[in-house]
Amino acid sequence: MERKRFAAWVAALSILALPSMLPAAEMRHEDMHGGHEGMHGGHDMKSGELLFSGKIGPWTGEARLIEKQAYMEQSGIPAKFAAKFAGELHLMMFLTDPMTGKSLPGASGKVTIAGPDQASSSKVTLVVMGGHIGADVHLPQPGGYTFTAEIEAGGRTGSATFSHTLK
Repeated sequence: MERKRFAAWVAALSILALPSMLPAAEMRHEDMHGGHEGMHGGHDMKSGELLFSGKIGPWTGEARLIEKQAYMEQSGIPAKFAAKFAGELHLMMFLTDPMTGKSLPGASGKVTIAGPDQASSSKVTLVVMGGHIGADVHLPQPGGYTFTAEIEAGGRTGSATFSHTLK
């Protein structure tokens, strides 16, 4: 039983590291021509809810929150398997060098999440995942959450704070 659960977990993480497989026909015209919501480092930036877009220290960044079950189903994973991840969330942060527009290699960081009751907070480590850095996050109850991201890359640091309301 434990082996099957481990295999399912590895498969799920592998899928999150893969680019989204939405066809170009579903993209808006400006997306195909370098629009901000278009392809970024091999990922469809329209996946998930946009939580933040702007400067993170010397870089340009976006933070998105995806529901793992919906993302897997969009990526072609059978609904029966994807259902095992119902209610689970994944935070994705896409970072670029504003001078080149290219993805930021070697980025790492941590995100502190303060919950609606202000008494509870958690910290997750962002891991490199195929074009973004990310982590699974646990938002246990409805309400407002504040995310504080601390990013490091190339000997430089940056931070950003953003919010999300879980309904």
